[in-house]
Amino acid sequence: MIGDVLVDASTRYATRRIMRQIDGRQINAHALTHAHPDHQGASHEVCGRLGIPFWVGERDVAAAEDPVLIGEGQPSHLMARFFFRTCTGPGHPVDRRLAEGDDVAGFQVIDVPGHSAGHVAFWRESDGVLVLGDVINTADPLTLIPGLREPKRYFTTDPGENRRSIRKLALLKPKLVLAGHGPPLRDTDKFVEFVAGLPA
Repeated sequence: MIGDVLVDASTRYATRRIMRQIDGRQINAHALTHAHPDHQGASHEVCGRLGIPFWVGERDVAAAEDPVLIGEGQPSHLMARFFFRTCTGPGHPVDRRLAEGDDVAGFQVIDVPGHSAGHVAFWRESDGVLVLGDVINTADPLTLIPGLREPKRYFTTDPGENRRSIRKLALLKPKLVLAGHGPPLRDTDKFVEFVAGLPA
């Protein structure tokens, strides 16, 4: 949650868990960092049950509405195909196309393509909080071993573009990094040093 906005919705099996977690909270919208199976899986159910609008980065709108495009946009790899088949949820009409500079519950939308074509992050400058989806993982999404790492290439549309997005976010010097996979990171220097050490 950022303010009254639910960010991402795990896989298609997560609806009950999400509904339990948000019970009693006022939720007025649901936003995606990116349209991948482990982030949009329960979006259709959550938006339908709560009657809330669906907000997606402008270059991921088509995939959020027609998830067949998610599979077509990912690398041709066994793991990508497996997760697409097992985790993808139904499409859902997008009510708002998010673009760089838009405001979402007091956070600024930042365009960070690469892991998906329309990946976005959410940045609050006042306290240095950065919600960055899968631009970086703070743990391995499969083994859950903690540590900063780039997202797996077989889930990433354009690894080179994603690395450029990582460097863009490092310039913000965030005080709290919230990733789609892994624990929160509160060490600004560690984040900046990791990015500085990435290959050119």
